[in-house]
Amino acid sequence: MSATATPTVSKLQVESVVFPPTVNPPCSNKTLFLAGAGVRGIEIQGNFVKFTAIAVYVDPTAIPALAANWTAKTPAELTESDDFIREIVAGPFEKMTQVTMILPLTGQQYSEKVAENCSAYWKAAGKYTDAEREAIQKFLLVFIDETFSPGASILFTHSPAGSLTIAFSKDGSIPEQGKAVIENKLLAEAILESIIGKNGVSPTARQSLAARVWELLNQTEAECIKKEE
Repeated sequence: MSATATPTVSKLQVESVVFPPTVNPPCSNKTLFLAGAGVRGIEIQGNFVKFTAIAVYVDPTAIPALAANWTAKTPAELTESDDFIREIVAGPFEKMTQVTMILPLTGQQYSEKVAENCSAYWKAAGKYTDAEREAIQKFLLVFIDETFSPGASILFTHSPAGSLTIAFSKDGSIPEQGKAVIENKLLAEAILESIIGKNGVSPTARQSLAARVWELLNQTEAECIKKEE
């Protein structure tokens, strides 16, 4: 597989939501592959209530970029490694996160929780500046009048340069254009970090991503060995 070839991966189903193997993100001419998917839920009075299904799509150039450090690891080691997840979150390749509703949510409910998680992460890391405070205010404004029914999606395109494109879909389709672009690298990274990072809201998405990327890393390694023979 060449560095730019799109890996052949399967679709994934999370609850009733089916995520396709590849997508073209809003405001992008790239084709990204489905790196992993999982559910986000909260324990409420002893019951695990599932709110959203989340998929992470990644540019194919991520595989050769990750190969040097991670090919020899096991799926479990990748799942447990914060450094591996950090290389995906901050890596110099495009990513798209799709958040699809299982239960209805208002834009305000969703954005305030994300803003809270991002701000807490920055403060803990000593990175909460006026630029991040301003980015969070812009983020909250994008969502203020939105409502999301089951099956509706929020889409985040994370560019290597650090911009975050936010788009909405009522039916799970991928729109060509975004609703807003926020130029803040820490916000673009924190959105994804809040999902698959150390204390991320979707451990199942993190585990899925680690297993699928491990498979692609080792598939690439096997092809390289075969060529050398």
